[in-house]
Amino acid sequence: MDNKNKTGWPDNSIINTSENYEVEYWANKFGVRPERLKTAVRAVGNSAAAVAKYLNNK
Repeated sequence: MDNKNKTGWPDNSIINTSENYEVEYWANKFGVRPERLKTAVRAVGNSAAAVAKYLNNK
């Protein structure tokens, strides 16, 4: 989960499905519905690169 007390650059390599704003951001970025994004994260983990590869192969 995000540490709200820690400031700095976001980690753009990890998808946190516990945060709605992150789900919305990544779903829009990949052009999929939030449910599809969550399915991809469950299938391959929370790495943005792995999710992108998974979504491109389906």
